[in-house]
Amino acid sequence: MRSALEVADVFRRHGAAYRQARAGHLGRVERRVMAAIEACRTSALGGHLEACDDCGLQRPVYNSCRNRHCPKCQGLARADWLAQRQAELLPVPYFHVVFTVPAEVAEIAFHNKAVVYDILFRTAAETLRTIAADPRHLGAEIGLIAVLHTWGQTLQHHPHVHCIVPGGGPALDGSRWIGCRPGFFLPVRVLSALFRRLFLQALQSAFTAGQLRFSGELAGLVDPSAFAHRIAELKRASWVVYSKPPFGGPEQVLAYLGRYTHRVAITNSRLTHLDGQQVGFRWKDYRHHSKTKTMFLAADEFIRRFLLHSLPDGFHRIRHYGLLANGQRAAKLALCRQLLDVPPPEPAHSAADYRLRYHQLTGKSLDVCPCCGGRMFARGSLPRRPFAAWNTS
Repeated sequence: MRSALEVADVFRRHGAAYRQARAGHLGRVERRVMAAIEACRTSALGGHLEACDDCGLQRPVYNSCRNRHCPKCQGLARADWLAQRQAELLPVPYFHVVFTVPAEVAEIAFHNKAVVYDILFRTAAETLRTIAADPRHLGAEIGLIAVLHTWGQTLQHHPHVHCIVPGGGPALDGSRWIGCRPGFFLPVRVLSALFRRLFLQALQSAFTAGQLRFSGELAGLVDPSAFAHRIAELKRASWVVYSKPPFGGPEQVLAYLGRYTHRVAITNSRLTHLDGQQVGFRWKDYRHHSKTKTMFLAADEFIRRFLLHSLPDGFHRIRHYGLLANGQRAAKLALCRQLLDVPPPEPAHSAADYRLRYHQLTGKSLDVCPCCGGRMFARGSLPRRPFAAWNTS
């Protein structure tokens, strides 16, 4: 069922003015994100006609844009991805570790998304794997799923990586399984110190290699001495690594991953208000006991904040490391199951038709008649009808 308000509504009503006002500054990726969300599930993308054999109801069903920034296009991708992960879960505690960079790094990251976000991924994973391999802490090889989020509750730029980590792994010689202590994974102070050192080393290397670009208020950082001063300040800053309590079991891990992996900056369900000037949305104030509040932004400011979180083409925001790295995952998980003495998972079977697959994965049906509860069947295709401009009335 369609939400009362959608991000697409904001773009359709205010997008043209936003593009015109920022004609010289709006990038290709941002323009494509806006166009995809505006066109999603409209006649612009074509589709098919459905009819109910019982009551005769007919309805058009338009195609999705499939853009990864679109709030409406993550359901099937999320379900498919979770089905694959379900077969990889081990019967051990799982921990949630979050790596956050200081605001001064976030500023640099915004102008160098691909380079700095990649550094954030690599150094977070290296930090976890290095400390876990140390016999003073765990002495095991671990794996992790890392998910990049770049937003806070009010849509400001706040890059951080969520890591889901099994609480243990094979000994470094592969001879036995080593589990972490009950309720405790790795010391966050040790993780924070190593993360800061590895990240700043990688950031300095990127600067030396000429991979970083600076403009506006950061233009002065092109000077090596100014950049070195910024690095020195960051060495003294507090870097936050947060380890949450372990999940209760594999089912909770999947439920959590389902909420986090295919998230976008804001869901349609959080929108509360849209008029000729403002957009209202709900947000949680974590500094005040997670109290739910409503924020109102000028429409162009809402669009600007939403587009802050557009990712570069080809950039992977979900990555796997260690035991779960793509090249060795099957063999490493087989070893883990052998050491834990658990059987391999049953092979999954996926339906070819997207409607059957969605029902198989989520338990929700896309072909139920909203009028009588009967079955809806396709009755022919609908051609694309490109639009010149959206009706903003």
